[in-house]
Amino acid sequence: MTYEMVAATYDVTSLRKHWVQVAADDRDAIAKAQKVTGIDFETAAGRVWESDNFVYLPVVVNIRSGDAVRRERLVFALGDDVLVTLQPQVPFAPFDKALARLRRLPHLAESAHGVMYALLYALNEAQERVIDHASDVLEDMSDEIVLATQGYDERGTDIGVTDMQDTIQRMNAAEEIVSRSQESQLMLARAARHLRAEADTRNPALASLIDVLVADINGVKDHASYEHDKVRYLQQSIMTSLDVKQNQIVKVFTIITAVFLPPTLIATFYGMNFTNMPELSWEHGFLATTALTFIAALIPLWYIRRRGWLR
Repeated sequence: MTYEMVAATYDVTSLRKHWVQVAADDRDAIAKAQKVTGIDFETAAGRVWESDNFVYLPVVVNIRSGDAVRRERLVFALGDDVLVTLQPQVPFAPFDKALARLRRLPHLAESAHGVMYALLYALNEAQERVIDHASDVLEDMSDEIVLATQGYDERGTDIGVTDMQDTIQRMNAAEEIVSRSQESQLMLARAARHLRAEADTRNPALASLIDVLVADINGVKDHASYEHDKVRYLQQSIMTSLDVKQNQIVKVFTIITAVFLPPTLIATFYGMNFTNMPELSWEHGFLATTALTFIAALIPLWYIRRRGWLR
């Protein structure tokens, strides 16, 4: 027996009726959308703002393109029957996931609120991929991080700040990505809460989906917070290890200075041109002076060892 799978699809005409996409750099398209729908992005000025017909919700998201992550700004203008999105370009690649969501749940395309739910869902998925990318970057550096915390490379040579400069820079880049993702999740959560309030009495089924979306957004935010704490801990561990190494180097030079300071003082005395130096006429004057110099070096070394400063 053969089963034929028929994929559900949304009504394209209905989707175009409820969703208008406008590129941020296309002034003609913005003017046309303003004339047709009444939106006013200029007055909204990129902030959360409500007018008689629309609520404007800005969102800044991180978009991964290969190994690069860029920041993109969008503004949702949500009305009763139409959603206008001011976006970097048309089409906007991250929204492909929203179209797939609409194909699975065709009824979402029948309202502006359903469309906005699908778009926020897609942006949240894009954010999660960015955070996973930052986590993968940290995993790729795991061997370097272990060596850095140990303080030695594969050959047993001490690792210094210069040796770890590239690793530290990549960790800083990952930390910046995760920090920005946390900010983006806060903005997505705010937009989802506004959507939830607008859709509460209109469509109980959609309101239930939005509740799940809010939980998902908060879950991705928690993931970002975890990755942020992890990268900050790794940064602190590396810097602490490097500081300990530098302190050990300074300690070695300090001990060397302390040990050789008394012999240097004795040598300075005998380097002076005094006319009366009785040791010079002694039969064993040289050996006595040498022994005195040796003892003068051993005394600070003994004291340092007794205090435990050689550990």
